[in-house]
Amino acid sequence: MLESQGCEWLVEAHGCEPERLRSRPALESLFAALRSDLDLHPVAVEEWFSFPGPGGWTGVQLLAESHLACHTFPEYGSMCLNLFCCRPRKEWDFTGYLERAFGARRVKVRRLDRAYKETA
Repeated sequence: MLESQGCEWLVEAHGCEPERLRSRPALESLFAALRSDLDLHPVAVEEWFSFPGPGGWTGVQLLAESHLACHTFPEYGSMCLNLFCCRPRKEWDFTGYLERAFGARRVKVRRLDRAYKETA
């Protein structure tokens, strides 16, 4: 049997508005909301990379709890988001936030419990 101690969220948002997926301020606000609402602790500044032309963004933030990463694909109207926390956190309304902030029409949220220690 495995003892779960951490959790990871894998989030896919589709049908998003392309211009919002190209908006670094909108993505920075998403990261800020996650940090605030889930009591996350950055250990380094956010890093962002903008792809040329009509491309999107890749953003990462190293956390004391682990990491937060985001990739946007305006050409497909989609976003992939990953948050890994080394200890359990409350559920967060990824669907509601992404619908409001990015116009997402479909959001798939998968939560994985991460086991660190095998128990009998």
